[in-house]
Amino acid sequence: MPDIHVSAAVIVDAAGRALVVRKQGTTRFMQPGGKPEAGETPAQTLVRELDEELSLRVDTTDLQPLGRFISAAANEPDHRVVADAFSLRAEPADVVVQAEIAELRWLERGDWTSVPLAPLSEEHLLPIAWA
Repeated sequence: MPDIHVSAAVIVDAAGRALVVRKQGTTRFMQPGGKPEAGETPAQTLVRELDEELSLRVDTTDLQPLGRFISAAANEPDHRVVADAFSLRAEPADVVVQAEIAELRWLERGDWTSVPLAPLSEEHLLPIAWA
């Protein structure tokens, strides 16, 4: 099964809600992030992706490493996603939908059913957000 390497952000606001996004042309919500460009570290990838997708400007020092997680890919059949995940705090006023993002949602603690979730979010990242 081919691997897709990404960096992902577990973003939680002061109320304990977790941010998930849905990319254009897809149905499942997931943590923001994306694929690396040549020569980028996982943290650098995430800093760039958060700026491009959400106009959220952070520095690599703002990111707390959570580890590497593997799940079935949400949008690429017969692939798995290998995600380097990081946590950070942000508020709804800090983020703006742009680039390939179609919409975002702030999920209440333990909300597994209001939107369809990517396997990585459901299996690994949201449990961390709400730990």
